[in-house]
Amino acid sequence: MLNNIGMPGIVTTLIIAVVLVAPYWKLWSRTGHPGWLGLLVLVPIVNVVMIYVLAFKPWPAVEGERSNAGQTS
Repeated sequence: MLNNIGMPGIVTTLIIAVVLVAPYWKLWSRTGHPGWLGLLVLVPIVNVVMIYVLAFKPWPAVEGERSNAGQTS
């Protein structure tokens, strides 16, 4: 399969993969999960499921804001 891609195609594919994975790695880390889950963005169908998981799970930062809103100084 890689016989016709050549070196420029491989380098381009790797650059695109890094550009896609880096933000998801950060997002998973911020939600308290292992960052390597960001690699799942490269797997078809699984990437769509993972975006929904990220979108609808409770985020620690948002939960912290909600708990701080009820406290008075």
